[in-house]
Amino acid sequence: MTLKRRFCLIAASAAVAATALGPVTAQAEQFINILTGGTSGVYYPLGVAMGKIYAEKIPGVRTQVQSTKASVENLNLLQAGRGEIALALGDSVGFAWEGNAELGFPKKLDKLRGIAAVYPNVIQIVASQSSGIKTLSDLKGKSLSVGAAKSGTEVNARTIFAAAGMSYKDLGKTEYLPFGESVELIKNRQLDATLQSAGLGVSSIRDLASSVPINVVSVPAALAAKLGPPYVAATIPANTYSGQTADVPTVAVSNFLITHAGVPDEVVYQMTKQLFENLDQMVAAHKAAQGITLKDAIAGMPVPLHPGAARYYKEKGLIK
Repeated sequence: MTLKRRFCLIAASAAVAATALGPVTAQAEQFINILTGGTSGVYYPLGVAMGKIYAEKIPGVRTQVQSTKASVENLNLLQAGRGEIALALGDSVGFAWEGNAELGFPKKLDKLRGIAAVYPNVIQIVASQSSGIKTLSDLKGKSLSVGAAKSGTEVNARTIFAAAGMSYKDLGKTEYLPFGESVELIKNRQLDATLQSAGLGVSSIRDLASSVPINVVSVPAALAAKLGPPYVAATIPANTYSGQTADVPTVAVSNFLITHAGVPDEVVYQMTKQLFENLDQMVAAHKAAQGITLKDAIAGMPVPLHPGAARYYKEKGLIK
């Protein structure tokens, strides 16, 4: 065999091998970055659970769970293609789709696409008993952490204050801190109260309630009616937190799983399917996932559904 012929055979064999391995390599490189929130909130443990489910159930993907400042940052990261799936509050998603510069969206985030409505975030305002704060009006002149600046929680805080005829100017001091840091300041008597938008039983407030006596601040149902969708009246049941002996009225807003238009249809289909087929693992990660139901999966979606998610819901008869 001539040297030239031998070289041609080797080259041809390499080409065949590359063709055979090509799809496998491409599949193995599929990456799912899950955008969540602070590690002391609810988004993060749910994101970790999703990461495990997707890594185990979707062939050829690898996952990463990214801790972020939550809703607003997550949506901007999706628009920039720096994540494949994110948790975000419904009002933040709506403002992102519109393009509300004041709330952190300088332009319309037109690449956002919906996957599913998940569980409601309950607005939980908790103060140290020593502060004497029991109602919204009691916050006047006191110090309050409203979440990280321009986060979904802070958007909630601004909206609720406005509906109550209040603003940050009524406070003695406004702090823009994540849940865990807010709790530490209250423990050290450097902060009176914290507003946290999260699932019931959030670890940060459980930690606070186990350390110092607390008051869970009431938000009247009339305020929920004034706010309107996506806000609804809600209740923090007695004994959700240590020392909380009675039900406390408040408001809630739905969370959504959001992706972007550039994520392949098959990937989004599998992310949607595996979420609903492995809800037991989600609930094991955090009881807030008990609020995730297939029947409500597309209720109130503020952005267009991704075609991959729509395919799953067609199979389940939710849409035609």
